[in-house]
Amino acid sequence: QVSLVESGGDSIQAGGSLRLSCVASESAYKDNPMAWFRQGAENEREGVAAISAGSSTTWYHDSIQGRFIISRDDANFTLYLDMNRLGPEDTAMYYCAASPLTMAWLRKPLDRSSYNYWGQGTQVTVST
Repeated sequence: QVSLVESGGDSIQAGGSLRLSCVASESAYKDNPMAWFRQGAENEREGVAAISAGSSTTWYHDSIQGRFIISRDDANFTLYLDMNRLGPEDTAMYYCAASPLTMAWLRKPLDRSSYNYWGQGTQVTVST
């Protein structure tokens, strides 16, 4: 059974920080690359950050500009996204994703089509 369950979303003021968590089933987590995506009210779902199995490599969307950090806890099958200096432009539903390692993922680790497994999302709302 594959499952991904996100938590940590909240409504906060600009300049604040949040930590998102994604608890995965072993089948979704083990040996799989993982990522965070987000989708605003009128936007396409976009890749925010990705991390390889074993945490050796990470990728970030240009708009993140060093404000976010993706990490994973292999002992607890948990993926994290630490978000700092949040602004209204970061308001979105944030989704956790995972996938078996494929050539598609190696080419485009921040592309939606590279992931098979998805969580239900957690809402982040940033106000001025």
